[in-house]
Amino acid sequence: MTTTTVVHLLRHGEVYNPEKVLYGRLPDYHLSDRGQRMAEMATDWFEGHDIAALFSSPLDRTQETAEPLQKAFGLPVTLDDRMIEAANKFEGMSLSKKSARDPQVLKRLYNPFKPSWGEPYQQIVDRMVEVIKVARRAAWGREAVCVSHQLPIWMARRAAEGKRLWHRPDLRECNLASVTSLTFADQRLASVSYAEPAAVLYGDGPSLPGA
Repeated sequence: MTTTTVVHLLRHGEVYNPEKVLYGRLPDYHLSDRGQRMAEMATDWFEGHDIAALFSSPLDRTQETAEPLQKAFGLPVTLDDRMIEAANKFEGMSLSKKSARDPQVLKRLYNPFKPSWGEPYQQIVDRMVEVIKVARRAAWGREAVCVSHQLPIWMARRAAEGKRLWHRPDLRECNLASVTSLTFADQRLASVSYAEPAAVLYGDGPSLPGA
């Protein structure tokens, strides 16, 4: 008999960030009112799923996204640093199109393949793979939800699909409160799927890559 286990990677909801700061790992960035609604819509999307384990990055926005799930399924939330946002040398900055001409920005853009401005892509994959294995064991034969951030989830997906890790940040398919689901047959990855439970709330505003 093959045992099917699903690990869902849930991106957090919208963050209150009126100054458009690339907040990265900075503390005290919380969900906006719309972000809280996104978290609730994601929770509704999981209704009827056999959720057995719940994990979260330790940052405020991911814990707040996990709260409705915790209440709905009566599960403790395990915080795991391996799901934290990627390190980024632009953290705390407000970037715009003009930033591309800033010498302090340009000097960090010399290698888009690693990338030179932040945590190496392979390092992100390695830590995400570790926590996915932990979540799979914790929910063996059932389902787990891991609340994380855009870039870590996108790196996990690209690695799972056997794609190169370097990419255009503006083409990531990992929107706010989206769910990337990894389905395993025993320990073998059988499929990858993607859903956007809160798509009706996206609007037209830009979102910062990796936020």
